[in-house]
Amino acid sequence: MRDLPLFPVTVVGSWPRPPWLLDALRRRKAGRLTWEEFNETADEAVLLAVKWQEDAGVDMISDGEQRRDNYMSFVAEKLEGAKLLSLAELMDLVEDKSGFEENLRQMDAPAFSIFNPTAVGRISRRTPFALDEYTFLRQHTRKPIKVALPGPYLLTRTMWVKGVSDEYYPTRDALAGDVVQVLREEITDLIDAGCDFIQLDEPVFSEVCFKGDVKERTFMCGALSEASGDVDAEMRWASRLVNAVLKDLKDGTKLGLHVCRGNWSRQEEILLKGPYDAMLIYLLIMQAEQLVLEFATPRAGAMNVFEPYRNVREIGLGVVNPRSDEVETVDAVKSRVREALKYFDPEKIYLNPDCGFGTFAERPLNPPKVAYEKLRMIVRAAEELRKEIGAR
Repeated sequence: MRDLPLFPVTVVGSWPRPPWLLDALRRRKAGRLTWEEFNETADEAVLLAVKWQEDAGVDMISDGEQRRDNYMSFVAEKLEGAKLLSLAELMDLVEDKSGFEENLRQMDAPAFSIFNPTAVGRISRRTPFALDEYTFLRQHTRKPIKVALPGPYLLTRTMWVKGVSDEYYPTRDALAGDVVQVLREEITDLIDAGCDFIQLDEPVFSEVCFKGDVKERTFMCGALSEASGDVDAEMRWASRLVNAVLKDLKDGTKLGLHVCRGNWSRQEEILLKGPYDAMLIYLLIMQAEQLVLEFATPRAGAMNVFEPYRNVREIGLGVVNPRSDEVETVDAVKSRVREALKYFDPEKIYLNPDCGFGTFAERPLNPPKVAYEKLRMIVRAAEELRKEIGAR
């Protein structure tokens, strides 16, 4: 890990895609662009995302996930044995079609963007998930780099579709072993390449803990997923999967786990709410060095849930809301950090937005200018806090 200042400022992953990149994404999906042709366009978009972040003063950057259609479905084209199922194809597989449609409507789900990565054979890596993203970015910045990957629970829960996947994997647990294997291969490649920070995204933990009675396929946190309805069983299984991915990896790269409560809509009232204490006991079983959590809205509850667990991990502290027009003030950001300082030493606090600014390529939560201003406020707050607490 390259040297970072106190309260390093970073991002969660995604950045709004420019219109010309969205056009290229559509043409590639339609088979009208080769990967090589698409990447020429995507390279320019990545450089633009880097420029925004570096101009804001961010200490650790990402490539903005510019080559991905969203934070997790992009893996389908990287895997043997996987296929993107459209919403129309999924509708033929759900038992309660009317209930499923109503769920999408109530959740303000971006139906036009819903494509479910589905196991349609034995899965293995056809190409790396993100190594190419990291390699290109490393050539164009001297900053430390964060790479986000969908976590093993998210992928297993989403990719196993009854009536399709069970021909090859009789249960979700059978699929999980291969999901763990492909993620370990990817992370090992990224570590060997010198990646500074690898983040596993597991937003569906929120659905499990706050809507634990859900037993059918639903839309949540940008994924179409299905669970048993048993919170403890699901979260213990999720813990085993995360730890199987992270076990005995080489030192030198920071490994983090990101959990939010949904980042697909600006309608805060339809997004999940509840304090982290419902899942914290499970998160602390997982061997991630840093927990990247949202705390910029009341939906996340209070930070005093960490009272019994002071300094037990690093925290990636969400201090601005990526879904709002309002640009948080420096004082508001500093206030959130001061609250975190009651439970974490300064050296254990990273600062970031609650989530990415463009979870779905076709539905960014904010334009680049607002995203830049929000990051700039975090940077200014970090600079002032360093002076107040004592920069090293």
